[in-house]
Parts: sequence; C-alpha cells; structure tokens
Amino acid sequence: MLKEFFIRGKRSLVVTGTHGKTTTTSLLAWVFDHNGLNPSFLIGGIPNNFGQGARFTQSPWFIIEGDEYDTAFFDKRSKFVHYLAEVVVINNLEFDHADIFESLAAIQTSFKHLINLIPRNGQLLANGDDANLAPLLNVTHCPVKRFGLGQDNSIHGFNPRYGPTASEFEIPSFKFHLNMVGEINVRNALAVVACAKHCGLSNKQIQGAFDTFKGVKRRMEVRGIAGGVTVVDDFGHHPTAIRETLRALRLRHAHQRIWAVFEPRTNSTRRNVFQDQLAQSFTDADAVIVAQVARLELLSPDQRLDPQKLMKEIAAGGKPAAYLPDADAIVARLKREAVGGDVICVFSNGPFGGIHEKLLAALGPPG
Repeated sequence: MLKEFFIRGKRSLVVTGTHGKTTTTSLLAWVFDHNGLNPSFLIGGIPNNFGQGARFTQSPWFIIEGDEYDTAFFDKRSKFVHYLAEVVVINNLEFDHADIFESLAAIQTSFKHLINLIPRNGQLLANGDDANLAPLLNVTHCPVKRFGLGQDNSIHGFNPRYGPTASEFEIPSFKFHLNMVGEINVRNALAVVACAKHCGLSNKQIQGAFDTFKGVKRRMEVRGIAGGVTVVDDFGHHPTAIRETLRALRLRHAHQRIWAVFEPRTNSTRRNVFQDQLAQSFTDADAVIVAQVARLELLSPDQRLDPQKLMKEIAAGGKPAAYLPDADAIVARLKREAVGGDVICVFSNGPFGGIHEKLLAALGPPG
C-alpha cells in the first residue's frame, strides 16, 4: 500500500540501520520542513516538532524510516525493499531481531537486497566507520558516499564536542551545533547532513533546522521530576542503544546517580543472544534493575536469557543489581531507595505497566 499509493512517483529517502533510525528520520524530515519543502514522512516514533509519526503531502519528497523487520507472514523480505528508495542512508549495522534473522550475515544479506535496488541516479550514504557495513559498500551500480568521524570518509565529521546539553561537530568550512547529547546523536546528525546536502540544502539551512529541533518522544525523553528525581523514558532495547543512551546521560548528569531500569521484552532480549553484551551495556549506570523477562516460558531453555547470570555479571562490575517481577515492585523499590538528585532511565519498547506515571506519583511532589 505504501509503495503503490503513497511513495510511487515521489523522491524516496529511506533511513535505515540498527540504531538511530527514528531520530535520524525525524531530524531529516524537520530539516526539509523547516526549509519549506513540506515533505511527506513516515516515522516509527513521534517527532516533537510534528506531533505525529506520519504525514502525506503533495511534495515530491517522501522521507521514511526503513525497518529491516519482515513485511508480513506471507512476505519475509524486509519492509524497506518496498520503499522505492532513491537515497538510502545506513547508520550502522548489528545483529538484532533474533526471531527472524539467524545471524549477522542474514541481516547483511537483507541490506544487500536494499542496496541492489538503488537506481543509478540514486545515492547510497553509509557509515564508513562501521565494520559490519564495509563488505556491503563495494558496489558500482549506484554512487556511494561514506560519512563518519573517521578521516577516510568523504563526509568527514571532525572535532566533535560533547557537552551536558548540546554537541558540536565540524565538516570542512562549517561547524554544526546540535541541541542533543552524545556521540550517537552526532552520528545521527552527520547522516542528516550527508543526505540533506545531497538533496541540495546548504549548511546554513541545515543548521537552522538543528537549532529548532525538539527531539523525539521516548528517546531520552524527560517524563517529569518528582521528589527531586528525574524520570527519563527511552525506547532502547538493544545493548548498544542502552550503552550509548547511558553514555549520553552520563554527560548530562555527570555527578548524579543514574538508575537503569530495563524491561527485556523484545524477541532478541528475551533470548540469550545478548547475554554478555547486556551486562556490559550498563557501564555508565550506578545501579540496575531488570524486570522479569516477558513470556520466558515460550522459549526453549537453551534459548532463554538467564536473568540470574545477568544479575551476577552486573554485580561483578560493582553495581547494585536487582531482578524484580513487575513495574509495581520496581516502583516500590525505587520509592525506598531513590533520593533527590537521582536520575531514573527506563528502557523499554512497550508501555511497561505505566511505570513512568507510577514512579512520578510515588516519588513525591513534582518539581
């Protein structure tokens, strides 16, 4: 339906990768909108500048978040192969979606299929710093440009600066300022710069949109402050996403205690494919609480995440770690132990039992 009724006939810009798709697509759509191009877009989240995840206009531009998950039970190809891409952005590539991909190589094959569909007059923009992407970029049927922080990239971001409320990076002859925190967001912004410049926008036009970008719901979103405790909501559910979000929060809250509260509910994090990586992803947290793994009994014992092993590995790193049954138990624990000045970051790609509202109600008066 998207392909035939919404995208066909338009200039389709498809943003893909394991991490950062939603933020990058939202920022790219805002760059186009801020500069009067009125793009259509479809995003797997809610950009705060738009207040909605989709919009369909008469503009020639269609900006879409390209997901590698399968299309339907009768079509096991990745969704993004249907999006008639003129420009493909690939932010990064890691193993994920363990329920449908058996290995990293299988995911790479799916991305190869997408790359092979880019027309001769199109453009592949890819993270040149990502080793998992490198084998996919030696193609001759379409132009390829690499972006990244490494010197060998044709779109080279250098002199990155990471502050508690903003970040900066440079390309030759221009310095970009971003009201977002952390290396992951600098990389997302660099992908946007590469795509927007390819489509004819100037550095000043891009920076004007960066200045007014308001972020995305559920991406390091502050849900409120109660009893002096800041409650943050984040969609992170892959070890790398959790690690990078906590790194960014550590920049923002350098001297505060950070609690990481994680709900393993995706088909990958319920499995043991990330058993070791998960423990390492909490390095920048001061304390960790993990909720009971959802629907664990539906997996065979040899596939399941081992919560007790995870607790031991986190505790071995010198952090308090707890495995609790549900949102209510977690709220009760944090009500007892969190103090003014603490930051609680909740990682989940679901509603998590309304934990954010429950925390704010339990921790004390707002402000």
